[in-house]
Amino acid sequence: MARAIHHLDLWVSDPLLAADEWGWLLGELAWEIDIPGSSWVHPDGTYLFLERSADQVPEPHDRLRPGVNHLALHVESRERLDRLRAESSAHGWRELFADRYPHAGGDRHVALYVESSEGFEVEVVVED
Repeated sequence: MARAIHHLDLWVSDPLLAADEWGWLLGELAWEIDIPGSSWVHPDGTYLFLERSADQVPEPHDRLRPGVNHLALHVESRERLDRLRAESSAHGWRELFADRYPHAGGDRHVALYVESSEGFEVEVVVED
C-alpha cells in the first residue's frame, strides 16, 4: 500500500532539545532514527525531519495561529498509550486535556494529547 504522506518537516527553535523530545516519542511509536538528531522514519516509509530555519524569526511556535495545529500518530494499544502518558513528562512533553483522558476527543475516541516544550501538539491515537 502506498503511504499517504511522504514526509513532514518541522521547523524548531532548538534542534537539540527537539531531537530529545521527538526522538523519545517517535521511538516509542516504532519510528527509527534515519539521521541522528534530525530525522526519523516510520516502518511505512514516511519520515519526519526537524530543522531550524536560517530565516527563523525569534518568535515561539503557536499551534493556534494559521498553519498546522497538530500531528496525530497511531499507537497499537491502550496499554502502550497509558505508558506513554506516564512517561511523557520525563521527556519534555506536557499532557493536554488530562482531566478527560483518554476520551478528550470524544467518548469513542481513545487518545493522548501532549505538547512539546516548544508548543507542538501531538495526538497519539489507539488504532481500532
